[in-house]
Amino acid sequence: MSLDNDLDKILIIDFGSQFTQLIVRRIRELGVFSDLISHKKARLSLIKKNIKGIILSGGPLNVYQLNNQLFDKKILKLKVPILGICFGHQIISKFNGGRVKQSKNREFGLANIYKKKNSLLIKNFFNKKSKKVWMSHADQVYKLPKTFKVIASSENSKFAIVESKIEKIYGVQFHPEVTHTEDGKKIISNFIFNICKMKRNWTSKYQKIQLIKEVKLKVGSNKVICALSGGVDSSVVAQLLNKAIGKKLYCIFVNTGLLRKKEEIQVVRTFKQKLKMNLIYVNAEKEFLNKLKNISNPEKKRKIIGNLFIKIFERYSKKIKNVRFLAQGTLYPDLIESKSVTGSQTSKIKSHHNVGGLPKRMKLKLVEPLKYLFKDEVRKLGVELNLNKEIITRHPFPGPGLAIRMPGIITKEKINILKEADYYFIQALKKHNLYHKIWQAYAALLPVKTVGVMGDNRTYEYLCLLRAITSEDGMTADFYDFKKSFVQEISNKIVNSIRGINRVVYDITSKPPSTIELE
Repeated sequence: MSLDNDLDKILIIDFGSQFTQLIVRRIRELGVFSDLISHKKARLSLIKKNIKGIILSGGPLNVYQLNNQLFDKKILKLKVPILGICFGHQIISKFNGGRVKQSKNREFGLANIYKKKNSLLIKNFFNKKSKKVWMSHADQVYKLPKTFKVIASSENSKFAIVESKIEKIYGVQFHPEVTHTEDGKKIISNFIFNICKMKRNWTSKYQKIQLIKEVKLKVGSNKVICALSGGVDSSVVAQLLNKAIGKKLYCIFVNTGLLRKKEEIQVVRTFKQKLKMNLIYVNAEKEFLNKLKNISNPEKKRKIIGNLFIKIFERYSKKIKNVRFLAQGTLYPDLIESKSVTGSQTSKIKSHHNVGGLPKRMKLKLVEPLKYLFKDEVRKLGVELNLNKEIITRHPFPGPGLAIRMPGIITKEKINILKEADYYFIQALKKHNLYHKIWQAYAALLPVKTVGVMGDNRTYEYLCLLRAITSEDGMTADFYDFKKSFVQEISNKIVNSIRGINRVVYDITSKPPSTIELE
């Protein structure tokens, strides 16, 4: 998606932090457009008039590894407000005459910072003596440039917040974009509105108009097939393309055999019968299971599934004349976790089947209108496109389906067991009015068998893991704190109703350090 270059924006220069996309998200949440560029591509000549502020992200490098080829330091001399976060904060000091060195004590996790001076950046931020912030650094500033002053400090970081009023440059050693930082959004808001003087310009209505325009321009008179799973992302893509090109859109729904219980019935009913879209239903259960036979490595699973999806789409596209494009519901977090969006040093977490799992050579060109949007932005766009609530509020379901909720080797028996466990879990959430309070919930079947006893008889069956998380963005997450009575109820239901499971556990790990899905 390329957005209107005339739109006033905040430019984020990416140095490879896993949290960079959260900066983009926080700004957009405030109703302001933000754009992202790699530090390798950020040059003074590219900084346009409609850029009203610049944010330098965190990153894994040491500041002394940077040079003029990796970063154009002339950007720091622009008469545009600049905010450096973590590594970005260190860059500001280093290139303005300050010094950075390795910390005696590294800071990873929560730390208390204390206010030293007033600043527009911290207006209404400190409502008490100290504030808890999320630190993640091994280096730190130990000498400030001449025009800079200390605004706040932590026990380990004297220069936790700094500013130069003269140059309108600010730095924070912590990560205000991460939800673990108390009221971190306030710092970003202060920078955008009080310092950069931005006005709100980013809405779902604008996105809809712009994306429809771009799809029409890209597709032209050609036909498009849409990889439809029935989830929020692919559903929004399908409806967006339906508005843009109408009957030139053909949705292909592939039953991989790895779907949730009754998934295929629901998808056909919604898109073919209710929304009257061109829908092609493909039962490829045997094909997928044969390809995944004896495969336990999660990356291999994702690549096999991604490649097979494309083969099926290309196979069916031949039956429809003038098909040149494949549309899919790739989101921004998918790109971030699979590869660096900007070409910076971001670590690959896993290959999403629709990104890193795609074959290198494809006959079809991709249409991915949502690839720079976050899940909550997609849901809002779905409302703007008049999709029904049932689709919009659905919990995320991964493209590889149950394959990545079943660590180890996949079998038909395991799939059937897992389908039932997941179904009972989701139904229980809906029964207790918990479904919409939770970002994502699912059951997983671990490759472990344990001893149990039922009716005085010994059992030796699988262990079922339940996971339910709350999140704003899908990039950070916390487990949902169920009441004991609910956990007991669903555990009893699964163990007593499903032959093959004799033990249920609940995952209480946050993201990070874990991921939301198991594989």
